Amino acid sequence: MSDQQPERVARESKRSRGGSAPTIYDIAKLAGVNPSTVSRALSQPGRINVKTEERIQAAAKELNYRVNPIARALPTGRTNTLGLFVADITNPVIFGIVRGAERAAADAGYTLVVAESQESGEREATAIERVMPSVDGLVLATSRLADTQIKQIAARKPVVVINRELEGVTGILPDVERGVDQLVAHLAELGHRSIAYVSGPETSWVSRRRWEALLAAAPKRGMTIVEIGPGVPTLDGGTAAISRVIASGVTAVVAFNDLMAIGLLRVALERGIAVPSQLSIAGFDDIFGSDFTAPALTTVRAPLIEAGERAVRHLLSRVSPQSDDRRVDVEALLPTELVVRGSTGHPLPGAGD
Repeated sequence: MSDQQPERVARESKRSRGGSAPTIYDIAKLAGVNPSTVSRALSQPGRINVKTEERIQAAAKELNYRVNPIARALPTGRTNTLGLFVADITNPVIFGIVRGAERAAADAGYTLVVAESQESGEREATAIERVMPSVDGLVLATSRLADTQIKQIAARKPVVVINRELEGVTGILPDVERGVDQLVAHLAELGHRSIAYVSGPETSWVSRRRWEALLAAAPKRGMTIVEIGPGVPTLDGGTAAISRVIASGVTAVVAFNDLMAIGLLRVALERGIAVPSQLSIAGFDDIFGSDFTAPALTTVRAPLIEAGERAVRHLLSRVSPQSDDRRVDVEALLPTELVVRGSTGHPLPGAGD
């Protein structure tokens, strides 16, 4: 094929289509190969001669060809698309999970669709039903669905959950006990003898798990503990809990997440409560901005990017025969660690008595 011939073929192809989207037949004509060869080159890279594949890719680029995921799904049953569902996309804890999930999906040539439920189980169920036909699998990152609902979905499509333990469904879980034990030990060493836990949503598995870990760790160090909640996992949710925290008489409060902890910190300072001398405050997740507060927030860090990556990699091992991620270790817990900052300190003498 001469140097001028591809340009001529491309122009003729565009005229013959009358401006419609290019097809594999157009690519085949431009590259001088059979349409079946084009199909293999685009759907299964590396399966044909390297030079031929390069010629096909160059022709596809020249024609501005884009793969139609619905058309691709017809013969293979796969769309090369995954769904990621989150409860609140404005919560910075989601940023890392989405970044990790997107990175793993893109590396495998998959598209990631993100949907938000706005902390509503009903909205989440509706969104999943709408997206389900268009995706190969689902990651439920911060689900507000009941266990039975998740199991029903998992019976229809591959599902991985993050921060949720559910029999029969793969879960990417943090080492809650390790981080909580470090936090309680830190507060005990500072001299605290009473703690409040401001819990998250009633449907949150990880909120319950954190409470159980706190309930086990505090008495071992001679500390009393009380639960306040459930609450909304937002700044306002933390603000709303301040009156009950004060009434409990504790010298330290641990919030379900950093957003609630920051809400508590802000309203405490507004009310003239000195942090940390009159009230120590800590959270979970180490979100972006947790060190921007004054004082900066003590928190239990979790590897959020790794959580998103691991969830997608395991999902790919189930939905893609060509996946190289079949040995993803989903049994290993994600490591957690205490990050000590200025919002926790020694209580005033006699405080909490």
